[in-house]
Amino acid sequence: MSVFHKIHFSAIFCFVSLWTTGQGSRNNHIAFGDIKDTIRIGHSSDEKSLPNPKTSVRLAIIPGIGQLYNRDYWKLPIVYLSLGGGIYAYHLNSLKYHDFLSAYKSFYDLSTGELAKGVTADSKKIVRIRNLLNTSSRYDSASIDQIQRQKNYWRRFRNVALLTTGALYVLSIIEANVAAHLKGFDISGDLTLHIMPKLSQPAGNRTSLGLQLFLTFKN
Repeated sequence: MSVFHKIHFSAIFCFVSLWTTGQGSRNNHIAFGDIKDTIRIGHSSDEKSLPNPKTSVRLAIIPGIGQLYNRDYWKLPIVYLSLGGGIYAYHLNSLKYHDFLSAYKSFYDLSTGELAKGVTADSKKIVRIRNLLNTSSRYDSASIDQIQRQKNYWRRFRNVALLTTGALYVLSIIEANVAAHLKGFDISGDLTLHIMPKLSQPAGNRTSLGLQLFLTFKN
């Protein structure tokens, strides 16, 4: 019985070599055999000066100034709306908290810390109740337990709003620093990719057709 040899061709990456070099042209060359494409990614002669990350952090202490220094003008509305929303939420929750705090204090004799004379667990006091955005309000009566629960509720949301606003402020500083670093990231030097065919014949009779890549980065 005769034996037929089959040749299997597969497109695989046989070898990847990366090395660095300090000199070279400012163009990216992609070569495959005799075909070469060139892409120019160098700096233009009128390139603007890059932002200093340390300076951007110092300026970002004033909200939005770091983004302005980095020339990220489109980020200014995001910064101011985020911080403004957090500050407004803190102010609104604080108003509601103090409304119920004042009503809660009215049940007690502040000099002794005991319930005021004639006040029982079933006694009710008038408390101001504001709507969601504080565009209107009404006055209603509530017991000491109801007022205490609402007081604690709005105090918790006030604290959350304060922490959220602080976190947004810190994030705006970090963002200004990271953006300044990324703008200074140098991708204008040599970045060369060579792609060449390669025949590989490991142990055995099979021959494989693969690709050989050489990628060069500038120091």
